[in-house]
Amino acid sequence: MRVKKTKWFDSSARGQLEFLTPDEIAAKQNHLLRAHVAYLARHSTFYAARFAEHQIDPADIRTPVDLFQLPFTVKDDVATHAADFLCVDREEVIDYSLTSGTTGKPVAMLQTRQDLERVGFNEEISFRLVGIDKSDLVLVAASLDRCFMAGLAYFLGLQRIGASVIRGGSSSIAALEELVMRHRPSVIVGVPTLVLELGRRLRARGHEPGKAGVEKLVCIGEPARSADLNLSALGLALEQMWGARIHGTYASTEMATAFTDCAAGQGGHLQPDLIIVEVLDSRGNPTDEPGEVVATPLQVTGMPLLRFKTGDVAQFHKKPCSCGRTTPRLGPIVGRKSQMLKVRGTTVYPPAIFSVLQEIDGVSGYYLEVFDNYKLADEIRLVVGTSNAELSAAAIAEKIAARTRVKPKVELAPPNEVRQKTIQEGKRKPVIFFDNRGGMQKKT
Repeated sequence: MRVKKTKWFDSSARGQLEFLTPDEIAAKQNHLLRAHVAYLARHSTFYAARFAEHQIDPADIRTPVDLFQLPFTVKDDVATHAADFLCVDREEVIDYSLTSGTTGKPVAMLQTRQDLERVGFNEEISFRLVGIDKSDLVLVAASLDRCFMAGLAYFLGLQRIGASVIRGGSSSIAALEELVMRHRPSVIVGVPTLVLELGRRLRARGHEPGKAGVEKLVCIGEPARSADLNLSALGLALEQMWGARIHGTYASTEMATAFTDCAAGQGGHLQPDLIIVEVLDSRGNPTDEPGEVVATPLQVTGMPLLRFKTGDVAQFHKKPCSCGRTTPRLGPIVGRKSQMLKVRGTTVYPPAIFSVLQEIDGVSGYYLEVFDNYKLADEIRLVVGTSNAELSAAAIAEKIAARTRVKPKVELAPPNEVRQKTIQEGKRKPVIFFDNRGGMQKKT
């Protein structure tokens, strides 16, 4: 029988660590990191073997700088050696949460009761950053079934705050329409493109979204801000349609921690007692430019991870936020490392192309396909849904080229045809990227 771990996170703090000085935050993180590594050395078969293989004394890992001695953990490690990551007896596991499967098969991350308390604590802090309190009625337009963590995490966090929750899910926009009209939530949590379509459906029925009583939109799964932290075209469209304040949030099942915008909207705040984050360039060195997000979630008991490569690309912002918090902030995800495209010598991520489409009137859905028919270069095909006879494929291609220096092959299609391709059963958001490189189709 493994020794049970004591609880470290302080629920009474409610995010107050974010207002400590950088030195105080560093001291707290150093303590938590040492405890985390010691726990892995005692209870994780996978990491105990890793430490031995690389001749690393866990006691030497004392600060985040020391993490550079350690190899990365990647998704394939967890998928292949899942049992070796489990640090508790099976009797202590109370929940199976599946990863999204964006870059491969979903992996089950096993949660203990303490892990779910930690997730709820994390989301409580995140929603308090947004300004949600017990007076709010929150429509959660995210799935609580199919073993997904997101909807469950949101519910647990809102429950801790004392807010009222409408568990609307994401499978039926018609059902969400009725919930908005009947109950008038003050907050909606959902994927931006879904919430935008919800607003359009309401308008088509003669109801103005801006008069529905929604004050805040918490955007999940897709960024609503650009790399410069200003609202993207999608974020602006949401703001204009709903008359609500836009907040972004970024998380993953493996990280078990969210980065959420405060009212200042200057990036998602790091929760220092729950995670250590590195943003690394292609050589694995820290960078102030956009780089891969590498996460070490702290205080996880079931399947804790160390230096986990998320595959997501974002930028760290370290100057104090205008809200008064001193914690670093993570900017919006600008792309996935595996989705990077090289077209005629130019590197681009799909979201850069999609952001242009979001600014074009008459565009109703889209998806991108990539092929490796040419050596050292990718071929991309962009299918755009539209019913506007005045919108041409050539004009769309020119707009994209002006912004990204990449001119894709553009084809126009009826919106329903695009919807049939992108809206897929079991997916939490539209599938808009189809990677056919290497002869294998990967959908994201």
